[in-house]
Amino acid sequence: MTAAPQPEILAAFEAAKGFMPVDEGLALYAAAVEAGRLGLPLLEVGTYCGRSTILLADAARRAGVTALTVDHHRGSEEQQPGWEYHDPQTVDPEIGLMDTLPTFRRTLHKAGLEEHVVALVGRSPQIAALWNTPLALVFVDGGHTDEHAGADYAGWAPHVAPGGLLVIHDVFPDPEDEFTGQAPYRVYLRALESGEFTEIAVTGSLRVLRRTPPTAPAGGTPAPDDRASAPEGQTPAPDDRAPAPGDETPAPDDRASAPEGETPAPEDRAPAPEGQTPAPGGRASAPRPGTPAPGSAASAAARR
Repeated sequence: MTAAPQPEILAAFEAAKGFMPVDEGLALYAAAVEAGRLGLPLLEVGTYCGRSTILLADAARRAGVTALTVDHHRGSEEQQPGWEYHDPQTVDPEIGLMDTLPTFRRTLHKAGLEEHVVALVGRSPQIAALWNTPLALVFVDGGHTDEHAGADYAGWAPHVAPGGLLVIHDVFPDPEDEFTGQAPYRVYLRALESGEFTEIAVTGSLRVLRRTPPTAPAGGTPAPDDRASAPEGQTPAPDDRAPAPGDETPAPDDRASAPEGETPAPEDRAPAPEGQTPAPGGRASAPRPGTPAPGSAASAAARR
């Protein structure tokens, strides 16, 4: 059964300033609850006034993790004065620039979810460049130009953990939506073409993709020390590496033995003492215990 938010959470979502439709919000919530099972943070790029953050925060609360939301709070391109999505109430009258941070904080406070969210105030690429924690979910809903949407994807998609989810909003394949949806659409295609993500759900303009777990290299997993393990049925050499075919064991005196079928050169063998038979390897065998060496006084006494 698909996870759904409690009525009070859904009511807070609907009351918050923002643009996400309810059906897409419910799909985002279900994806966040599923991803939360990985026990890793959930991250959103593009906070605005916190409408979708409410859903991520409640999903994070259920999973016992933290929701993170990234935004500079100066508004994206289509939210600036003169554009369709501009809201004059978000403009700071003192400096004349948009500032959605105060509205966002009020939104979370009203929903009772402040303690489950960390707001990362700044530009997405700058924060992503400093990031090194795996994420269970990355929700891309920031700027809608190729520059900004592409930077959000490049900066954050690599941090999605294996089995985690990449969610992209405002994906519109129709060229008529060039400004509001074509850049996210191209990011969506880029993710699929990378081979690292597989689409698992579509709701309106929302796309949910799962990171494909890495596969082992062809031919098996290398030994822990990165050296090739011995072929099946063979015992590795003492240093854990398989001996190369045709390798010979060095002679005990650390000199390389002669190639198979060849006799060592005479000058390479020590002559045996008089009266002794050379050892098979060309070295003189040691006298047997109690046997006097030829020419010694003991030998002369023995001949008497």
